[in-house]
Amino acid sequence: MRRAVCADEEWAPTRLDLEILSLLAQGQTSDAIGRRMGMSDRTVRRRIRTIADDLGVDSSIEAVVLAVRLGLI
Repeated sequence: MRRAVCADEEWAPTRLDLEILSLLAQGQTSDAIGRRMGMSDRTVRRRIRTIADDLGVDSSIEAVVLAVRLGLI
């Protein structure tokens, strides 16, 4: 895991970011998240990649773990 960007800088997650992370933490797939939120699977996957990049991690799992550790979800 790379060092989290948010450790040095403030990452201000949107409500959408937090909802996606929360649904991922519940085991939802990007396809299921997309159907639930009215987005395409591709849009959700792109958003997850952006969240992971913003957090400075390499995967959606690492993003969820870090979000939990930081008390975001």
